[in-house]
This record gives sequence, structure tokens and C-alpha cells, in this order.
Amino acid sequence: MQFKMLAAALSVFLWPGLAQAAWLEASSEHFVIYADDNERDITRFSQQLERYHAGMALLLASKSTVPSPSNRVTVYVVRNKREVQELHGGDNKFLGGFYVPRAGGSLAIVPKVDSGNGAVTMSMVVLLHEYAHHFLISSNSMPMPRWFSEGAAEFFASAKFEPDGAVWLGRPAQHRAGELYFAKDVKAADLLDPAEYDKSKHTTYDAFYGKSWLLYHYLTFDVARRGQLGRYIALLQDGKAQRDAALEAFGDIDTLEKDLDKYLSKNRMSALKLTADKVPIGAISLRVLPAGESAMMPVRIRSKRGISREEAPALLVEARAVAARYPGDSAVLSALAESEYDAGNDKEAIAAADAALALDPKQVNAYVQKGLALFRIASEADDSAAAYKAARAPFIALNRIENDHPLPLMYFYRSFVEQGEKPPTLALDALIRAMQLAPFDLGLRMNLGQALILLGRRDDARIVLLPVAYSPHGGGMSDFARKMVERMDKDPAWKGEGDLSEEGSEGVSE
Repeated sequence: MQFKMLAAALSVFLWPGLAQAAWLEASSEHFVIYADDNERDITRFSQQLERYHAGMALLLASKSTVPSPSNRVTVYVVRNKREVQELHGGDNKFLGGFYVPRAGGSLAIVPKVDSGNGAVTMSMVVLLHEYAHHFLISSNSMPMPRWFSEGAAEFFASAKFEPDGAVWLGRPAQHRAGELYFAKDVKAADLLDPAEYDKSKHTTYDAFYGKSWLLYHYLTFDVARRGQLGRYIALLQDGKAQRDAALEAFGDIDTLEKDLDKYLSKNRMSALKLTADKVPIGAISLRVLPAGESAMMPVRIRSKRGISREEAPALLVEARAVAARYPGDSAVLSALAESEYDAGNDKEAIAAADAALALDPKQVNAYVQKGLALFRIASEADDSAAAYKAARAPFIALNRIENDHPLPLMYFYRSFVEQGEKPPTLALDALIRAMQLAPFDLGLRMNLGQALILLGRRDDARIVLLPVAYSPHGGGMSDFARKMVERMDKDPAWKGEGDLSEEGSEGVSE
């Protein structure tokens, strides 16, 4: 799938020799891991991720359902940090891994993780931190203040895994120690009142993440503060503004700041040990990828990460070369279809997808790539009704195979919008269901929020859009979501008309 955001050109010779490696797949309830590794290590890694999920579910009393196979998080383990950074793009030399939330295709890319001694490396911390965000937004629709979201992610990410299956959560975040002691200070008042934090110019690295972890950890474990964090969340759910909720739940903020200083200076801190019986997990299935699928893996990782139209032709050369060597491998042909689509070759993408499906009628990605190509063709077709009906067909077929895959639901809705028709109720229901299945996809939330606004369903739109507006990583989408919420609050009759790009943003009304 195309993503123009990837700025760094990725050479077809990025990973010399990897095409000959024998890759393994570890499949579990919530994760799929691909690694050029041994069975013992990939199994242990998979078990640790599943126990991490189970630990969060236990502590947060989450009853989220098991995702459909294609809606699990896929983890690609590459050789080292340099390859992670090349795949990410940009010039962040400190990047140790990254995560991309996407309906029907969330992925993480990390270097090889040493999971043998139970302690987590920085790359694992990054993965656990981002998965905590994924878990939190999947299990709770409430918009979370930034400090709470980041503090919780840091709290869980400093995990440790014992050989007997036990998991430690809430350990001291040693990777934030230098930040807390040497970076620009951030006060509790800055965390609890975004207006206070925004008063300062943030031109240098500060202690926001470290202080967020400290506050979350303190409120979780300090006996004198027991129940206050839950009270704070309840007040926010009742509509209290962040500062007002903090004052009512925690009392005087200056006193809280002093208590945090004392807490940080303690020689020992508490943590939670969850024994293996408290975090049970399902079976881990291992599969050795056939030679063709292994050879195509470098292409697949780059395609799934996202490449630009300018980069696509070079990658297509590699994909076609692998497909020529392994014409009878349905997974190889499915990956070829994706590369053809990325390069703008819709007819070739459809042909490769059809060839893959002829070999394996359950090849999910082949249905997706064929559907995407047909949608692009339909956008320029003379008979749009017939073209979009044809474009829906692969997604409808995929829906029969995997009923809870979000992409067929999303494209069923889009098939009406893109041909200028009012989507029927069934199509809107499909989009709502897709958001329920993939609440972590902020772009999907934006599409649904806009659809609900057009229908005058203001309250529903607000619920859908607030997590976007409160996204811990911010960005243009969050800014636009805030403007939409503000406009709804100011004008209850607003149904999406007008241009919001020139409107100011004063913060979400809570």
C-alpha cells in the first residue's frame, strides 16, 4: 500500500543475502511475528508478547475480544537498528523500533530482540510502549489526557519476563532515569493542565515522558493515594476539565509535586509480579516459510511499511524477479500483486492476485490488492455503478472468509461515497463496525466522525473523534479533529459545511 510519507529511498539491495534466509512465522491470538531466527527464540518472544497482553488485560480489567487473524499486530524482526531506521525514513539515529496502527494491517518493525534473560532491551521497550497505546485505545473509548496515555505506556513497557512464565509490570522505568534527573523539568501542574505545559517553549528535550511515568507509578502504588487515579478517570468521564478533575481527585497540585519528588528519591519502588497462572496464553503456532515466501520477505516488509510511487518501480523489479523463480507460491504472487499496485499497474496487480487466488482461495492479501486495484480503476470508469460493484466483489468475498476483517467493511462504505451516492444505512453500519474492530486507526475514526456529522449525529461523532483529538502523538489529524469538536460544541446545528482550516484551536471542550 502506498505511503508518500516514507522519504528515504529504499534500495532493492537493502538487505543483501536475506532473500536466501529461512524465515519463521509465530502466530498467536494477538500477534503474528516474522523473523529470521530459531524456533526457540521466536516462540519465547511470542509467548512474552502474549503474556504482556494478558497482564495488561488483567490489571485494567479489559474484556476485549480476540481480534480476527488479519487484525492482529504483525511484528517484523529485522537484522539491526540501522535497518529499522532505513525502513522508518527520516534522520532519527536513536530510533530503536516503530509501530504503525492500521485497520487490518497494524505492524511493528524492530531489530532482533534478546529475550533470553527476561529483561527487555530498548527495542523491546519501544514495542511494548506502542502496544500499550494500541491496547488502551482498543479497550477504552474514553479520550485520555496525554500524560495519562504516555504514563501508562511507560508503566507497562518497563516489563520483565521470567522463565517460568511470570511477568513483572510497573517496574521502575530505568530508561527514563537520565531524563528525570537531567532533562528540562516538567512539573505535575504541566501534566495535569495542558494550558500550563503549553506556556513554555518546548525547543529542547524535556522530562514529559519520565514525569508522566512517575506520576502514573506513584498514583498506582502509593497507599495514601489509593483510589485517586480511578477517581480522576471517573471525573474525566463525567465531563470534568482536566485541571478540575485533577484538583478534585488529587488535591493541592503543589503538594502533589513535593510528594513526587520524595517518591523519586526512594531507594526502592514497588512492582507487580503476575505469576504464569494469572496470565494464561493460548497456543503458539510455528511455520517455516517456504523458500519463495522467505525470498519475498524483504519486499513484503517494505511494501507493508509503505513506499512512495517514486520508490515503487525499483521494488517491483525485485518482486518480479522473486515471482519468476517461484510462480507456484500463492503468497509470493500475493506480494507481487501488492508491488504491482504500488507501482500503479492495476491490471497487472489484478492478474497477480487472481493467480494467487487460483492457487489458494484463502489468500487474504490477494483479495485486498485486487479490491484496491479495482477501486482505483472504478474512480475513472464511465459506468461508475458497474465498476464499483465489481470493486466490491473481492472485499465481499474476503468478508465471507474473515467476517471481522475491517477492510471489507470500510470499502463497502467507500464504494458508495466515491461514486457520489449517499451510503445506505447498511454501509454506515459497516463503517461503524470497522471502527469497533480497529479503534486504533485514527484515519478510520476521522472518516466515521465526518460521516456522523453529516447525518447530524453530533454526540456520536464527538465520541468517535475525541480519541483522535487527544492522540498522544498529535499531528495534523489531531489538530483537525480538535477543530471539528470545537465547531460542534459552538454550533450544535453544524453538519460539516465550511472550511475549518482557518479556524483557531483553543483545546477540546471537556
